[in-house]
Amino acid sequence: MTTHLALLRGINVSGHNMMKMEVLKATLEAVGFQNVLTYIQSGNVFVDTEEENPAAVGFKIKQEIFKAFGHEVPVVVIGKTDLEACLKNNPFLKEADLDIKKLYVAFVSTTLRSDCINDLKISQFKPDEASIDANRIFIKYAVGAGKTRFDQKYIEKKLNVTATIRNWNTVTQLLKLFEER
Repeated sequence: MTTHLALLRGINVSGHNMMKMEVLKATLEAVGFQNVLTYIQSGNVFVDTEEENPAAVGFKIKQEIFKAFGHEVPVVVIGKTDLEACLKNNPFLKEADLDIKKLYVAFVSTTLRSDCINDLKISQFKPDEASIDANRIFIKYAVGAGKTRFDQKYIEKKLNVTATIRNWNTVTQLLKLFEER
């Protein structure tokens, strides 16, 4: 059995793509996922399955969401090692006086080359900062996520990937939940 974490993008936000987590949990259990656990309403779903391929798990979850809710929801599936790498590799954690509330991670659907940072043209968003690490983009917003154009839509357009962003508190909580499983 492999545990996967499915990160759903754009659900229960501003009245769009609404779905109750209890219904999502029941829907996924009905198609064979085991030990389904959701964390907060923004679409963080742990599932256990015999399927080891994260992309296959994400595709199945996406299909089931569409069947049950009628929503076309992008899904990025990661593992425990991805979250552990967040804590180990985030360059912004080394900074003194870091405001954790301005720290985010964009999880993307594919492994990125380190030179993809040039494609993002992050300098036009200064003082926001970003750093690429495999299938993660570490982001430090100067003011906050709600006041920048350097968002998931921009990342997806520039890199031609599916992306979903989580704040640092959520990332650390998801790792704790993984460790408790």
